[in-house]
Amino acid sequence: MASTLEHQPALESVSARRGPDSVALLTLYLVLLLAIPASLVFAPLGAAGGPATLFAVMLLACYLLMRLHPGSDLGANPQPVRAAGAIFFCSVLAAYVSANRDYLPRAEMNAADRGIISIAGWLAVLIVAADGIDRADRLKTLLSRMTTGVMLLAIVGIAEFFTGVDIAKYVTIPGLSFNQVPTDSLIRDGFSRPFATTAQPLEFAALMVIALPVAIHQARFAPRELRLRRWLKVATIAVTIPMTVSRTALLGVAITAVVLLPTWPRGHRRRAYAVLLAGGAVLCLASPSLLSALGTLLWGIAHGSASTDSRTTAATEALAYVTQHPWLGRGFGTFLPQTYFFTDDEYLSTLITTGVIGLCCLAALFVTGWLAARRARRRAGDVETADLAQALAAGIAVSAACFATFDVLSFTMAAGLTFLMIGCAGAALRLSSAAGCR
Repeated sequence: MASTLEHQPALESVSARRGPDSVALLTLYLVLLLAIPASLVFAPLGAAGGPATLFAVMLLACYLLMRLHPGSDLGANPQPVRAAGAIFFCSVLAAYVSANRDYLPRAEMNAADRGIISIAGWLAVLIVAADGIDRADRLKTLLSRMTTGVMLLAIVGIAEFFTGVDIAKYVTIPGLSFNQVPTDSLIRDGFSRPFATTAQPLEFAALMVIALPVAIHQARFAPRELRLRRWLKVATIAVTIPMTVSRTALLGVAITAVVLLPTWPRGHRRRAYAVLLAGGAVLCLASPSLLSALGTLLWGIAHGSASTDSRTTAATEALAYVTQHPWLGRGFGTFLPQTYFFTDDEYLSTLITTGVIGLCCLAALFVTGWLAARRARRRAGDVETADLAQALAAGIAVSAACFATFDVLSFTMAAGLTFLMIGCAGAALRLSSAAGCR
């Protein structure tokens, strides 16, 4: 059955009036985000000087100019995802204004400025996706390009795992300078943890598990001639996940299974369980020591480990900083690990830097994205569209979980992909509404 979101001539004419296709612009953003190592930036802007971030800020400026044009109907209809993103951005701005009322050390002031630039770029990605994707086939095209980009990173990661060579350090681009990024342990239990062009292995793991639900959807509903290629994409991403030797990766796989599998037909669920068992058996035969390392990680969650103990200590020490500025925080991006300590928890970091208000706005952003995807699923008129919406919901749920395992908003790739997924959920909701009104 044809998708209920396809063939909307009215929206196509709107797209023609807007000029550049938003999917093409977001594809360019993905290329800049994933292909250029996170450590390469324009030196004067530091961590916020990545090409993807600067391009996204330009997208925001273009979006706002188009909204101001008298003949434009861009964003004219209600869009809960856009509203949630704007409210979160306003909470960060409020924290910035509040922080600048008092003296800030130069390093923290610069970090606050960089934080505003980064948040503006991520907001642009969200709203351009939510308001600018005009047709379901274009949404599918963007998501296909996103999973292809993640698959290419996975291939680089596999090479790094077996060779121990940091491939990204050999990439040089004129005009960009190297920026040192706080890095998680690159070696764990004797294994070289891959990170490709990302800043560190945890971010690499997050990209894999955020993209996995969408890649699975694309393989399940692929045309016959593309089926093998799509399943190879899933396999490449899935094979890389245990190589990260990361709790974030294991948690992401578990959430993907919990969100997706109950919505599948019984026969598909049985095949999925068989694949999971077979994958575990292959991993056991191919690398028993890697399986043992993953088991140690799971044991550490329940019985304590250096990593879990450090997070508990960070939560205790953070209380003093939260009580100093409980409502608006000390300013987004100002809690520098070099000066203070690693929180390894974006929700805790957000509480410190943007206060209770900012934390509530961040939580509301995830809830809004989840509800948008679920509502799009309920409105869907065919199985494929419903499954795509559920895959977006799974990706958002995985992203929300990743925010609890490391400070995601300090890393441009994981944060950018998170905001893109939420924006795509908003686009799915808007397209389903347009289809229902025809």
